[in-house]
Amino acid sequence: MSYSIITISRQFGSGGRGIGKALADALSIPYYDKDIVKLVAEKTGFHPDFVTERGEHAPFKTGLGYGFLGRNAHGISNDDLLWQAQCRVIDELAQKGPCVIVGRCADYLLRDRKDALHVFVHASDAFRCQHIVEHYGETHEKPQRRLDEKDKKRRISYSYHTGREWGHPSNYHMTLDTSKLGVDTCIDLILRAYKGE
Repeated sequence: MSYSIITISRQFGSGGRGIGKALADALSIPYYDKDIVKLVAEKTGFHPDFVTERGEHAPFKTGLGYGFLGRNAHGISNDDLLWQAQCRVIDELAQKGPCVIVGRCADYLLRDRKDALHVFVHASDAFRCQHIVEHYGETHEKPQRRLDEKDKKRRISYSYHTGREWGHPSNYHMTLDTSKLGVDTCIDLILRAYKGE
């Protein structure tokens, strides 16, 4: 079976974003990542920086579980408004035709599409620590702490919005370890699956 859409979910620092871009280039199809932030901002009227910050923000833990604080006049939190807009944007992008979508729970949102190939990219902590320093530079925080914090936020946010476990193999068609296979091999494997080879 061949596919027309690829969703890439990934651990921070695993190289998933670069893999997504390379796939889109190899297939000559659109690549959507940060573009989604701009489109969500246009739909909601929120500043792109706010959309980016809230998209990375994990919900607060309360006695009743996880949730977001603050509601608008209609009883909907800004975060839920952003989620609804993100759902619409990703659906519209998928409707346009073949593409690669990175992050944003796209695997969940497009789970019922038979033409969507869902991939989770992960790697060892050592690989990811080196990757984030090389690609994003040093900060006052140690690389391991940066990994742990970013992954925790993604895990909690994903679970809150989808009711599923982030990174669990049953949610994806492929899970690939870039630290063991190498980025080029991962790209090749995804391309072969995409083309139904």
